[in-house]
Amino acid sequence: MTGPRVAVVTGASRGIGRFLADALDEHGWVVERGSSAVADVTRASDVRAWIDDVLARREHIDLLVNNAGVIDAEVRLEESDPDDWWSTVEVNVRGPYLVTRAVLPHLLDRGAGRIINLNSGSGTKPSEVASAYNVSKTALGRITGSAHLSGRGRGVFAFDLAPGIVRTDMTKSMPRHDDRTEWTDPAEVTELFLALADGRLDAWSGRMVRAGEDTVAALDAATATLRPTSRTVGLLPYGDDDPLG
Repeated sequence: MTGPRVAVVTGASRGIGRFLADALDEHGWVVERGSSAVADVTRASDVRAWIDDVLARREHIDLLVNNAGVIDAEVRLEESDPDDWWSTVEVNVRGPYLVTRAVLPHLLDRGAGRIINLNSGSGTKPSEVASAYNVSKTALGRITGSAHLSGRGRGVFAFDLAPGIVRTDMTKSMPRHDDRTEWTDPAEVTELFLALADGRLDAWSGRMVRAGEDTVAALDAATATLRPTSRTVGLLPYGDDDPLG
């Protein structure tokens, strides 16, 4: 199929989503920008209508970027508000699930496409505060893994991109960053993001890459050393004789 490449980016009205969508624009992509005004990603009917509209106008989608996300209050689990906690999970998990579910069949039918989920190192460990955020990012990694397995051998790839700590409205509002003086450069995020979008890092499908720590060159060099569990979240055995290892 000829014509410009088409990307769907959720949460593209501000923050990381906005500058990633801008980067795609600058590199010749047609970008369909999602926001709360376009579609509520937690509502299946909104998501379906949005994706159907994109396909009707553009005829194809090449890239899905699940960026829309929120964080819960920075309090301990026992102090958290149940509605706030669950709302965070809905936006960060149900949202990417619904959008992926709407787009993935199209990518599989075409035999080509990529999904980039904006994840976080928080998804690899528990936290004393804002536990819903960590829970949601761990779950998002499982969505990435499932999309990777669905697309394996069928030309569709899925990635977790951890952007580091970029200075945005969300991170500036978080008490944990009140004294932070070093932030991840958005250019470092864009470099990795565009490499994933362009297919230069397809060997990393189903895995997490982290802006500010990883570079495209370093990931290229490490590709030959990847093991099945490299850069994935799983159960660590206590030893060689662990029955769950």
